[in-house]
Amino acid sequence: MARVRIADVARAAGVSPATVSLVLNDAESRISSETKDRVRRVADEVGYSPNPIARSLRTRVTGTIGLVSDRIATTPFAGRMLAGAQEVARENSRLVILVDTDGHPEIESDAISTLVNHRVDGMVYASMYHRVIPAPAGLPAGTVFLDCRPENGGYPAVVPDDYAGGRAAAQELVDAGHQRIAYIDDGDDDRPIAAQLRLEGYRDVLVEAGITPDPALRVFAQTSAAGGQAAIAGLMSLPEEQRPTGVFAFNDRIAAGVVMWAHRHGLRIPEDLSVVGYDDQQLIAAELDPPLTTVSLPHAAMGRWAMEVALGLREASSDSPHLMDCPIVRRASVGPPALLGSARDSRTTD
Repeated sequence: MARVRIADVARAAGVSPATVSLVLNDAESRISSETKDRVRRVADEVGYSPNPIARSLRTRVTGTIGLVSDRIATTPFAGRMLAGAQEVARENSRLVILVDTDGHPEIESDAISTLVNHRVDGMVYASMYHRVIPAPAGLPAGTVFLDCRPENGGYPAVVPDDYAGGRAAAQELVDAGHQRIAYIDDGDDDRPIAAQLRLEGYRDVLVEAGITPDPALRVFAQTSAAGGQAAIAGLMSLPEEQRPTGVFAFNDRIAAGVVMWAHRHGLRIPEDLSVVGYDDQQLIAAELDPPLTTVSLPHAAMGRWAMEVALGLREASSDSPHLMDCPIVRRASVGPPALLGSARDSRTTD
């Protein structure tokens, strides 16, 4: 079916095409209210809709926002960032054009160039995890960095407050009465900035509580359930007086491995061992037995913040990143520590 044009509306309404254009673009004119009503009614009846390309050339507004990401579209929990960004865009009649580059520099460069050439109204550059990166070439001024920050500044950015999140996790265990608290750290070769920030938060809480951090209680693990099982096995092979009564795991997958190992070795969670995770990952944290107390990464809130800045709905500094709160999510995996010499201690080794 042929597209209905302004000339078709003008013919049906008995006016000039110029009159139709003025009315439908709400331009100031001396056209009578009666004629305006008739033009709008006829436009609806004949099914006229404005040409978005022509309108964007005239107004320099395309109604689109570009979002370039490394892997968030294929990462279940980081996908909440995209959902948060899309919600704000939809609320403001914008369409998000997402390009997931899978971490390939050439694809990223082409995506940025294409989006700029298509005159998107704004740009968001997103990462699947908190990191500091060089700003890619070609990004327009005002691009918002989401879950990452440019190493030399110059752009607004939002990242999770992982230091405060590490503090919240450790404080949860301290408040429950634990003194021997282990931190199972990210053992990958490319250790993310979040791991160090969470470690610093954990250490500071212990020191403030009068607890001297024990180097033996900081161990490294692969970021998986298998890594968590290996890490807790090592911790529980320590001398009885050194064994942890509480564990803070770098992420929920490691924490899941700790819980699995505990069940297999006759330890009750939290009666014999308390566990706190990080991420509040869907299909893991709330599904464990018992459900896992964890720190939530605010992906949806960060996505909303980034899109609000990109649309000019919120002001943001280009000098330092906005730190988004990482709240504790209390479930059932934390309780007071078991006493030394209890049945717990006799069941911790094979």
